[in-house]
Amino acid sequence: LQNSSAASDVYKRQGHLCDLTTGEVLASAGRMNPQIRFGEDLMSRVSYVMMNPGGDRELTGAIRTALDSLIGELVDQAGLGRDRVLEVVLVGNPVMHHILLGLDPTPLGQAPFALATNRSLTVSAHELSLDLPHARCYVAPCIAGHVGADTAAAILGVRHGERTGVSVLVDVGTNAEIVLNHDGRLFAASSPTGPAFEGAQLSSGQRATAGAIERVRIDPDTLEPRLKVIGVEPWSDEPGFDEAAAATGVTGVCGSGVIDAVAEMYLAGICDRNGMIDGSLADRSDRIRDEGRTHGYVLWRADDGAVTITQNDVRAIQLAKAALRAGIDLLVERAGSPTPD
Repeated sequence: LQNSSAASDVYKRQGHLCDLTTGEVLASAGRMNPQIRFGEDLMSRVSYVMMNPGGDRELTGAIRTALDSLIGELVDQAGLGRDRVLEVVLVGNPVMHHILLGLDPTPLGQAPFALATNRSLTVSAHELSLDLPHARCYVAPCIAGHVGADTAAAILGVRHGERTGVSVLVDVGTNAEIVLNHDGRLFAASSPTGPAFEGAQLSSGQRATAGAIERVRIDPDTLEPRLKVIGVEPWSDEPGFDEAAAATGVTGVCGSGVIDAVAEMYLAGICDRNGMIDGSLADRSDRIRDEGRTHGYVLWRADDGAVTITQNDVRAIQLAKAALRAGIDLLVERAGSPTPD
């Protein structure tokens, strides 16, 4: 059996229990990152280690405890004992990678963002404080200071290095990890896109949890939206939505939802190519809301408030996209200016 804990985002840690002989996924689970109490983002956690003697041990202990608990949840789901787990594969961003292994993460907080090691490691589960009597742990290698083992796993998972021509792999988050393949030559970079793609610092933004709007479609004629909400099977215009959404409510919009919303707003003519929301459309739809000097678009109305995409939200997505595009352009230039597929 194999447990793979993928640490590809700031907030949530996920694990999958797999049968090594068939590859079948026997159980899956996830939980919030316990390191959030030490800082909402990676650099604030590195700062915590710098400013608090013993802070590195606190962070290491927190993530190892959470990982062991996650493994326990997985084996319980599958009805198996911990002694049946033989292999653990772990991937994560460089800061998480170093903290998990008990390595000093502070060099990753300042230029030149040096890794303690860029090699893969194989250790016993006991060395990582995991209650797995027969398991060994494979920790995948980080690529560079802000391009982690989770990106290495993504490259392997989609066989990115085996593609011909030019293609780009992007892991979008607070930092966007970008890998450009040019006929088998790989170029990687990290771009500081900020938290907007994860729903943070938006007027109605939230994490991708139950109740968050994750997909949006807007009718260009009526300007009415259709919404898909996490934890709710029907779309908002389908029978049974209100009953299904009663348990979670519609509480905000996550990163994928706001990306969808901004794209659909442009396609429907609600905002122009510069990102400016057209206030004159208020004559056509009460979804266009006057917010003083700017306007917003209402995705969802409820008695206790509304979920709105504001002009500032659009600007935040534009800034994030600009950072992402700059990273891609720099890689394209470094690779000899090919044209991405």
